Amino acid sequence: MLGGISIWQLLIVLGIIILIFGTKKLRNVGSDLGGAVKGFKKAMHEEEKGEEKDDVQTQARVDHKEETNTYDVQAERKPEEQEERK
Repeated sequence: MLGGISIWQLLIVLGIIILIFGTKKLRNVGSDLGGAVKGFKKAMHEEEKGEEKDDVQTQARVDHKEETNTYDVQAERKPEEQEERK
């Protein structure tokens, strides 16, 4: 079974734990552990939503639907530079 531990041995260990700690304390530990797991899952889910929002905002910044002004320019050398090169 579980590395040579039978179901009877597990039940005996569980019974000893219940006798030592009591059911009330074990219930509190279980609810605390469950609350921690729920909090962890919630935090992971919120983080994933945050990453999705960041992706959408990045795409919105990259999207160029607005009209922009475009200028056609022809570059020419200054007369001073042309004289120095001769």
